[in-house]
Amino acid sequence: MDPKHKRLLRSQRLFLAEELLVDDMIIQYLYQEEILTESHLEEIRSESSNRKKTLKLLDVLPTRGSHAFHHFIQSLEKDFPWIKDKLLGLCAEDSEPPLPPFSVQCGVPDHILPTVPTSQHLNRLAAHLSSEWKSVLLDLGLTSADLYRCCADHPLAVQSQVLAGLVMWTQRNGREATVRRLLQSLQAADILPSVLQQVFV
Repeated sequence: MDPKHKRLLRSQRLFLAEELLVDDMIIQYLYQEEILTESHLEEIRSESSNRKKTLKLLDVLPTRGSHAFHHFIQSLEKDFPWIKDKLLGLCAEDSEPPLPPFSVQCGVPDHILPTVPTSQHLNRLAAHLSSEWKSVLLDLGLTSADLYRCCADHPLAVQSQVLAGLVMWTQRNGREATVRRLLQSLQAADILPSVLQQVFV
């Protein structure tokens, strides 16, 4: 989800908890559009009050990809048009200048984006990642079993665990394991560009 939309939903959290009735129409629409999963539906329905259901939905939405805000707005159109109008109005007022592309923020030269990361790149990246390394590797397509193997093979060194996972990803994906694809997963895990500025030089 766009950081601007995340900020908006966070700033309007209490307003939405009071005004919005999270009924089956809204969550079924979001399920239909593949924003919510079946487990999300069950979690939301299991909450004891409408306020808690709304707050649970607001917790889930920012984690559900770039289209989540758009489909949430669409789900309000029929029964909550005033909420939709308010959110869109506030969204229009948030006119921060757009940030440059993530690769530019990280100082990654355009010519290396379509290339496979070098062993030097992977070593530097492994040294810079901390607790978020598992979510990065899962986003890249590794499984929980793969991560367990990395941890078991290198029980005392987190950097070695991370490096083993990155090497596994490049070996499995060949030419598709590009710097661009890696940056997508790093961005999805909310890694700060400043952390990566010395990785791909």
